[in-house]
Amino acid sequence: MTRQAEIETRLRDAFAPTELTVRDESEAHRGHAGYQEGGESHFHVILRAKGFAGQSRIARHRAVHSALGPDLMAQIHALSLDLGV
Repeated sequence: MTRQAEIETRLRDAFAPTELTVRDESEAHRGHAGYQEGGESHFHVILRAKGFAGQSRIARHRAVHSALGPDLMAQIHALSLDLGV
């Protein structure tokens, strides 16, 4: 399974989102630190979930990092998050 698919699966399982987009932006970082040949190193996630209601931005980010787990987070160089209800 690709990292992108793994991210999508873990986030769907954890949050039952109303909206989820996971975009691999690795190619835009070619030649920069953390770039891995073949991509799958830099991601942008848009996630909307009712479970985020009442949570601060930091709490939402921590929840996403926890849902992805340390094993997957260790494989990702950059993860930008757009999180909301």
